[in-house]
Amino acid sequence: MSSSQTIPPIPVVVLSGFLGSGKTTVLNHLLANRGGTRIGVVVNDFGSIEIDAMSVAGQLGDSMVSLGGGCLCCAVDGSELDAYLDKLAAPVHRIDVIVIEASGLAEPQEMVRMLVANENPAVRYGGLVQVVDAAEFDATRTAHPETDRHLAVADLVVLNKTDRVDPAEQARVEGLLGTLCAPGTPVVGADHGRIDPELLFDRRPWTETRGQLSFEDLLAEAEDHGHDDHTTHVHAAYETVEFVSGQALSPRRFIDFLDRRPVGLYRIKGFVHFGVPGHEEKYEVHAVGRFLRFTPGPWGRGEERLTQLVLIGSGTDGPGLLGELEACREESPRQLGPESMWGVLRYVARPAEPEPVAPDYGAPEPQDHPG
Repeated sequence: MSSSQTIPPIPVVVLSGFLGSGKTTVLNHLLANRGGTRIGVVVNDFGSIEIDAMSVAGQLGDSMVSLGGGCLCCAVDGSELDAYLDKLAAPVHRIDVIVIEASGLAEPQEMVRMLVANENPAVRYGGLVQVVDAAEFDATRTAHPETDRHLAVADLVVLNKTDRVDPAEQARVEGLLGTLCAPGTPVVGADHGRIDPELLFDRRPWTETRGQLSFEDLLAEAEDHGHDDHTTHVHAAYETVEFVSGQALSPRRFIDFLDRRPVGLYRIKGFVHFGVPGHEEKYEVHAVGRFLRFTPGPWGRGEERLTQLVLIGSGTDGPGLLGELEACREESPRQLGPESMWGVLRYVARPAEPEPVAPDYGAPEPQDHPG
């Protein structure tokens, strides 16, 4: 396989939350709205995963269910996690993203440590999403004092069941979350677990098939025609900003932009061209909430050196974000020294070696320090 065909590592997103918070509902929504994306699901405490295709194309075994629609679900305990990640990451499955639904009583930071320590180059940690019940938040904190600790390490918080509280109560809970989460951690409001999957992973467009519609395509079209906009067009609640630059970006200015990104900016994805001598690779950037990682890789043969970014958020200033990104352009990248890349390299995982774990976050330091 040529360097231009190198398969990128599969992001592994941890979905956490106490019993009753609605994380299984969030997962079911992601599965039902995954588009053409193939999702591997690891369930730490197997529950009511409602996958329609299971009754048609799946066959439940002792520990795994394989679906014709492209999902593999594994009921697993922590000691088996590495083995199941190896299995899901096998090229034969063509998995695009892995979502781990942690047990309602799990310690999410321990799961993050396990993922960070995993030495399989085919997978990479993709962020911790904590699901919170808006209507029962105070009761949950009383019953589970460790809630505060879990929120402190979350990269993104889904405030679920907002339909069960009035605007004043939702604002109160959001304000409280702002004091419990790390600075800059976004809080996404949701009802019935409906968040846009694009906040966590890319969905393949249906047009990729460019042929006869698949059974999955037909189901998606039927859902689009059979449900109201509030149900099927969750993405309408978010704004998307796209930025393209043929001019290299300043690594220092771009890191400064990422460090100052607003709370409402939930996800950043794309590729960055820095053009600094010795660091002329294509840098994939992936941010979910405050989690940030760069992954350098080769440019394709004849590929134009471009920075291409997509920013997804809510309540953000699109023109303002574009203006800040425009200010990140670098006139003379060839004149920059290697020290200009130090900020970027803090968020690059070193290959072929265990990644150190920061005790306060459970993510590697300095490579995976929250942005």
